Amino acid sequence: MTTVIAIPHAEPHSEAERLHRVRINRLGLWLFFLSDSLLFALFAAARFYMVGTSRPHVDQTLGLAITSLLLLSSLTAYRAETAFEHNNLRHGRAMLLATVVMGLLFLSGVAFEWSEAEFSRKEAYGTAFFSMTGMHAFHVATGVFFLALIWVRSRGGRFLGGAATWPVSGVVMYWHFVDVVWVFFYPALYLVK
Repeated sequence: MTTVIAIPHAEPHSEAERLHRVRINRLGLWLFFLSDSLLFALFAAARFYMVGTSRPHVDQTLGLAITSLLLLSSLTAYRAETAFEHNNLRHGRAMLLATVVMGLLFLSGVAFEWSEAEFSRKEAYGTAFFSMTGMHAFHVATGVFFLALIWVRSRGGRFLGGAATWPVSGVVMYWHFVDVVWVFFYPALYLVK
């Protein structure tokens, strides 16, 4: 019988080791973005394949409102990241909280849109709409979770300055990625007939 012993992941001992770990993490995140982009591109391609078919009514006002909210949340996420880089814990936490709230409002708007949809999931457009918004909402919810986690864990001054800000930067990069995806999904779902 073999015994397996788990050895805890050692913390890096020097700033050079921390920076090396950040570079590796950043590469991994970019590879994730690349692979996830392919998934989102397939959803968008399926939607554009249907261009010219009838598109049922969607709430343009709500679509624009949730899009504006998501784009504004990118600004607050950026400001949070910048605040942590400049050792401004109070402002960084406030901007993280604002981003979380806007993310939750976006998700509420999507849920409301689903409940009020005048089309079925069985229709071609309905399938595209619910698949695209559902997959995107899952990614937004994931981002909200990690932004909230950073907010909670930052209370003691964690994540301030240098390589210590990587968790904040990584989550904010993910948030920007999710926003960019929506910039492509919004016209595909709400504007293109």
